[in-house]
Amino acid sequence: MHFEELIQVIKERREMLQVTQETLATLSGVGLRTLRQFESGKGNPTLSTLQKLTDALGLDLVLVVKNKNES
Repeated sequence: MHFEELIQVIKERREMLQVTQETLATLSGVGLRTLRQFESGKGNPTLSTLQKLTDALGLDLVLVVKNKNES
């Protein structure tokens, strides 16, 4: 999944659950400014931040590392 898709999945899940950015920031322990930047595509969240957001939204974050030569 590309970064833009990840942003979209998190934003869509938040909206589906009818959770405001303010509430998600509180539930996840992520700053509201950080969350807003992330959802607008301007932020560069750490893996820790992504984990906090996905945990709060009931999503699993899976990291896959593969050889560059593999398709």
